[in-house]
Amino acid sequence: MNALVASNVSAAALAIDWTAFMQPIQLSLLVALLASPITTAIGTIVAWKMSNSRCRGKSLLETAFMLPMVLPPTVVGFLLLLLLGRRSWLGGLIEELFHQPIIFTWPAAVIASVVVSFPLVYQSMKTGFAAIDRDLLAAGRSMGGSEWQLFRFVALPLAGGSLLNAFVLSFARSLGEFGATLMIAGNIPGRTQTVPTAIYVAVDSGNMPMAWAWTTAVVAVSFVLLLATGRRKRDS
Repeated sequence: MNALVASNVSAAALAIDWTAFMQPIQLSLLVALLASPITTAIGTIVAWKMSNSRCRGKSLLETAFMLPMVLPPTVVGFLLLLLLGRRSWLGGLIEELFHQPIIFTWPAAVIASVVVSFPLVYQSMKTGFAAIDRDLLAAGRSMGGSEWQLFRFVALPLAGGSLLNAFVLSFARSLGEFGATLMIAGNIPGRTQTVPTAIYVAVDSGNMPMAWAWTTAVVAVSFVLLLATGRRKRDS
């Protein structure tokens, strides 16, 4: 009898709490929806500037841009912690402006996602801009077109496929970001807990139903995004 009661209590403890299930998903989607446009915009502009630059040290800059893709996420998170912490001038300025530190808040998760997904956007847009016929850009310049006009009316339309890929990659990477987010945003349920950190805690505590539910949700969202992108490529 005691064993049966204990079994029922254990099963109840491991049952899916749908309210707790939705909180990390909602926050992860919010972070991804905010981080992806920011990263795509920054990565696209930087890639365009670098594609037309012949400055010395360009290779060093591009290497620095790609570092978040090869560094361990915890290293990226540690560097962000130093940069945005209360003892840094930037962290102090943010705290003075917003009357609270940015560390261990959900906007910190957005910053982490922007940083770690930037190399994917940059590389995708760099490839897209490199595929543009340079004669078209030269013709635009010869007709008096400004760099902004060439970017807006020539480069972006021709690199539209790369732009879509960059956005999808950024969204998926933001949705799955773990290490850097854990370092600077923490894992506060209902406040900064995203799906990857929630899965980690669920597995660590033995709550496999919740871990499976969150994993299935992330896989489903990522699959749909990649499938839609692939279909659009085939139709274009």
